[in-house]
Amino acid sequence: MERIKRDPKKVTLAQAILEANKPNFVEDIQDALKDIFDPMFEAMLKVEMDNHFGYDSNDKSQKENDNRRNGYGKGTIKIIQDQIEIEFSRDRDDSFKSTVIPKRQKDVSSTENPGNVCKRNTST
Repeated sequence: MERIKRDPKKVTLAQAILEANKPNFVEDIQDALKDIFDPMFEAMLKVEMDNHFGYDSNDKSQKENDNRRNGYGKGTIKIIQDQIEIEFSRDRDDSFKSTVIPKRQKDVSSTENPGNVCKRNTST
């Protein structure tokens, strides 16, 4: 039987997670994975907000309208069988609509990735 060929980047990431957490039990592995979900979701939301505005958060150039980023809020979402707390970006006029985590949605365990959300939209 032929071995499954794994993506080397994913193997390296898995090894780094294992080295950093030194799990002994399945629960330890689940806790380690839980710890990386929140920064991943936050990074995806940041890219989504950048795409919404059409510029990066540290861009100081003249803007086309008065809507701006407006700090962060906190929320709890459910993933698989656990919950994690994340920070999500807000805008002043509440026009930002996330596709990664829709407003008031708490359970993202069955949410499908709506495409290349984590890639910067350069068409704006």
